[in-house]
Amino acid sequence: MTRPVRILVATAVPAERTAVAQAFATTPVEIRLPSATGTAAHRVRNGPAARWDLLAVGVGPAAAAAGTATALTAAALAAEPYDLTVSAGIGGGFAPDAPVGSLVVADAITAADLGAESPDGFLPVTDLGFGTVTHTPPPSLVRETAAAAGGRAGTVLTVSTVTGSAERAALLRARHPGALAEAMEGFGVAEAAAAHGCPVLEIRAVSNPVGPRDRDAWRIGDALAALTTAFGKCAPALESWNEHDDRRPPQQ
Repeated sequence: MTRPVRILVATAVPAERTAVAQAFATTPVEIRLPSATGTAAHRVRNGPAARWDLLAVGVGPAAAAAGTATALTAAALAAEPYDLTVSAGIGGGFAPDAPVGSLVVADAITAADLGAESPDGFLPVTDLGFGTVTHTPPPSLVRETAAAAGGRAGTVLTVSTVTGSAERAALLRARHPGALAEAMEGFGVAEAAAAHGCPVLEIRAVSNPVGPRDRDAWRIGDALAALTTAFGKCAPALESWNEHDDRRPPQQ
């Protein structure tokens, strides 16, 4: 009998995890992962052919990498490796291309502030001769997911400090012309997935514009609802995608 597809979804906070879970008809079951903090994941089954583990890994790239790596390692040790890892949640959108309530699927997951300042401007860590700053999700999976969910494909930036000014937003967009959204976890999730040889995807529902910090303008509830709707629409695409049909490009 063919084993079910195993998908890990990493969110920052429980509210995002709940929004993803609400896309499925079955009630989530809590499972424990072997870690010092007793990390809990919520497991849902979408019929006999797919098993989804939803994990709130914490805020920021470091917490995201640690939490995702814990889950991936536990699955590998149990001889039940994941077929796909998804970083999911809400985030800021770059106007006018990613308005509040819209959905962005990352065709590149980029660490926007991993590097060094210099007299000539920002230098990404790759210019310093270290590591990577971008992970590239499988192109066919990005296309199929965006089409199914009604979202746009573009770069999602990972930042350690959320943008709070128009100047910073303009600087990021000038440095990354293809950027549609920013969040705080995608690159950490992607780093952990890459270490395990697991394909990765990032899906963001836009809750606020990237720019001046204005809590009154945030639409968190609308973005969480959009996240639920998106997963309800794109789950079949994620479950049926086969990495052997799409060789992933090398990291940049």
